[in-house]
Amino acid sequence: MPSETNNIVRTRAGTLTYLAPEGALHDSAAVNALGTAIEDCATRHELRVVLDLGKVSLLSSQALAQLLACSARLAGLGGWLRLTAPNPLIGDILLATGLNRRLEVFDSGGPESHPLVITPAPSGQRLGDILLERGLAKPEQLAEAARLQGQLGLRIGRILIEKGWVPEHELLQALSTQLGVPCLNVRPGLFDPGIAESLPQDMARRLGVLPMFRIGSELTLATTDPQSMPVADEIERASGCRLRWVLAAAEAIHKSLFEAYSGSAYDPDLIDGNTLDLEIIESSRSADANTIDEMAAGSPVINLVNSIIQRAIHDNASDIHLELFRAKARVRFRIDGVLYEVMNPRPDLFPALISRLKVMANLDIAERRLPQDGRIQVSTQGRTVDLRFSSLPGIYGEKVVLRVLDKGSTVLDLHRLGLAEGNLERFRRLLARSHGLLLVTGPTGSGKTTTLYGAIDHLRSIEKNIVTIEDPVEYQLDIINQNQVNEAVGLTFPRILRHVLRQDPDIIMVGEIRDRQTAEIAVQAALTGHLVLSTLHTNDAVGAVARLVDMGVEPYLLSSALIGVMAQRLVRRICPECRTTYIAPPELVDRFEWQRRGQVMLARGRGCRSCYDSGYKGRLAIHELIEIDRPLQSLIVADAGYEALRDHVRRGPTPGLFDDGLERVLAGTTTLEEISRVVLQD
Repeated sequence: MPSETNNIVRTRAGTLTYLAPEGALHDSAAVNALGTAIEDCATRHELRVVLDLGKVSLLSSQALAQLLACSARLAGLGGWLRLTAPNPLIGDILLATGLNRRLEVFDSGGPESHPLVITPAPSGQRLGDILLERGLAKPEQLAEAARLQGQLGLRIGRILIEKGWVPEHELLQALSTQLGVPCLNVRPGLFDPGIAESLPQDMARRLGVLPMFRIGSELTLATTDPQSMPVADEIERASGCRLRWVLAAAEAIHKSLFEAYSGSAYDPDLIDGNTLDLEIIESSRSADANTIDEMAAGSPVINLVNSIIQRAIHDNASDIHLELFRAKARVRFRIDGVLYEVMNPRPDLFPALISRLKVMANLDIAERRLPQDGRIQVSTQGRTVDLRFSSLPGIYGEKVVLRVLDKGSTVLDLHRLGLAEGNLERFRRLLARSHGLLLVTGPTGSGKTTTLYGAIDHLRSIEKNIVTIEDPVEYQLDIINQNQVNEAVGLTFPRILRHVLRQDPDIIMVGEIRDRQTAEIAVQAALTGHLVLSTLHTNDAVGAVARLVDMGVEPYLLSSALIGVMAQRLVRRICPECRTTYIAPPELVDRFEWQRRGQVMLARGRGCRSCYDSGYKGRLAIHELIEIDRPLQSLIVADAGYEALRDHVRRGPTPGLFDDGLERVLAGTTTLEEISRVVLQD
């Protein structure tokens, strides 16, 4: 019978003893509990121990040393210790430290199975030969790199990367094969902050290395150049350790150095980032005060704020929520439309966090009774990010929400918007029209603006005059005349739209049709030879017609101007790290009439650290696109009403939102539960 002690489940199966710890093995209490459990097995003469790592999220240097000691203890008594079912992070830790060879490791063979061995190249094979074999470089590029190597004194690999001939990750993989050195994606959990003291911080930054783990007198470090003997000699003298190298991208090493040396008490799995890489772009302060390199040493609050922002950007969060309650402060990220709690700073730090954000947004830090709005623009990880600041007074203090607008992550390519092949063809056909009104509908946060930007990018040409009216202008595009609404000075959507019509436009994008004036002018513009693109807040495509009629647009004008309406929703993608497949149950096959498809395989995510245990990571759009044909025009002119229009569309070949979602479910990119959450099936 299984028993449980200190979160370690113990089970006997014949001559084997299975131990299944749970959670992070990183502090002394958890590590000592594991050692005690294995020693207890030895005392009972249970010498064949299998350690199930399936529920272990993290290993520290102390835990790794404990595993080696326990393995030696059992081996000395004629037994053994075997590890099984490591998750990808634990697998990388074992690979990085070489414990995959010193301990017996059996993978589970499941969706998260992890390669724990490296197949080195034949002895003496050069890096250039490996790159040629893999089709990553051309002979003339290698010849030019060899010529430049003599002039510049750089390694050939570095020259190939800087020239843009070989991507860094591909070159590191080739170098890993050549040298037999692991090449890993350095991330939180894959380094132990407790051993950073093995190497002075300034030395680690100067040499571009990251201390990862220390087991006895062996120090594992991440680097981009494991062949540099001067670097190795300097580190060996400073640390007194023999070295084990891991290959990693320079940017990943740079990003992880702050966390390793910060001494932060916060969970490294939740806070990720290098505060030294965050710079405020716009501020009333002097340029010298804007650089976080100079501020980071002065205040842990500044470090914490910078880390929160960077982690949000790293995790593709759309919003950051900072809120204070009676005895608890909370930071939450909205990722893929869902809020996740990521940390709980001390309540006494909370006012300082809010004040720091207000300083960054150039707001009054003394005003706590009234709501405030502002804007912060930062540069981090090589890209510029806008943060929209909003504060609201509450009974325990101010709540702040930061909307994250990451210009570098926006999809502007029409082919990457996720449209199904049939919808994409129809959408391109509508965009090719010389005039008419084309609408994108959906609730707030459904990606309507991104779709419009993709359409504008598709239409962008030096031969066309494209004008946009937005509130606000979120992304700047070349050769597009973009205008921002400013109601404080009277620049409303209708007023700008009237003036735009005098600017000889070919295509007009109106950010949103909010009122009757804007609707009427947009319809008139479409009727007078312009292609007008805009958005509406409606639940489906047909609802846009009813909404415009309710606004006061004459049905006979709308029927002539409107050429198409596309409704869309965003649904979460299945996390690729923990994706599993299963056979669709018979009740689903019967419900959706999938019998003709044979055996239907569906997918779902089991939940992992990469996706906050949600099973989802990233989002995709589902669509319903209707073209206004003659029968539909007749119904609009007759003011037939929503139900009649909806019945007509349903009888046609156009798939609805739920139908489009089902195709994504069958393709294994999302789940039926997610589609049902976002789209109500009627």
